[in-house]
Amino acid sequence: MHQNGFIPLSAEIRVTINTDEAAFHLGRKPQTLRKWACYEDGPLRPVRINGRLAWRIGDIQRVLNEGSAK
Repeated sequence: MHQNGFIPLSAEIRVTINTDEAAFHLGRKPQTLRKWACYEDGPLRPVRINGRLAWRIGDIQRVLNEGSAK
């Protein structure tokens, strides 16, 4: 872990991460990602695991590299 408490995406071994972690890596606020999930209008879509949002590492990396996960 780094000073901010989040694992760098390049060192991440999980397939998905929670909203707070995803927001940090994307440079957005968690509420923005929740809005994307609710309205399905963001550059990536979460998966829902037991009613909770989870964001795919691969999708986040694509958005950071290309600007869209679609």
